[in-house]
Amino acid sequence: MNRLLRICVFLVLLLNGAAMAQGLDDSDQLIVVTSKNWDDIEATAQRYERHGSTFRKFEAPFAVVLGKNGMGWGKGLLATEQLQGPVKQEGDGKAPAGMFKLGTAFGYDASAQTRLPYLALSPTIECVDDPQSTRYNELVDGATMAKDWNSSERMRRRDDLYRQGIVIKHNTPASPAAGSCIFFHIWRGPTAPTLGCTAMDPADIARLFNWLDPRRSPLLVQLPEAQYQQLRERWNLPER
Repeated sequence: MNRLLRICVFLVLLLNGAAMAQGLDDSDQLIVVTSKNWDDIEATAQRYERHGSTFRKFEAPFAVVLGKNGMGWGKGLLATEQLQGPVKQEGDGKAPAGMFKLGTAFGYDASAQTRLPYLALSPTIECVDDPQSTRYNELVDGATMAKDWNSSERMRRRDDLYRQGIVIKHNTPASPAAGSCIFFHIWRGPTAPTLGCTAMDPADIARLFNWLDPRRSPLLVQLPEAQYQQLRERWNLPER
């Protein structure tokens, strides 16, 4: 029985590794965000582009800020239950760690210079963060549907944090209470954390708008530095 269990564990790890390699094989654009440790709120982002079988750095790295409580393993492209470290939950103030696809861009302007699908934020657009809702972790127009949620975030804010942003596909499809409404967006400042998103200077979010191309299957890898080094070979990640 012990031998059979070992074989099963090996097969699970092998399949996870194959899924990750396949995910990278399909991608020609990669954003890597790394922090010093799990609890850090400040991190560094680096863009990469594929050249043949390898990823090369694209332009200079830039500063970002994370959740007020750092990072925790999120629900992304592959299972991370076997990995050590905190696990992200709804309302925990952590940004998700792992590998994630990117979704729609959004903003206050009626249109934007981006190849990503774009959502112009009207005053009635909300992101549902109520785990009991059938619309949990979705951007919805609250004026056009019957509400089954008690909690949501208004996307058209009085500040400029969401003047430009991009959906990070964490917890998609949604599992209740695993975390919701995770974005790239504009920061309050270089030392001001978020509630779980990854935020940056307005010029850097504008550069992502211009650079990202859904035809190139862009991915986000977001990890503390030690975990990045531990997983780099298994996940076939580029050198930082």
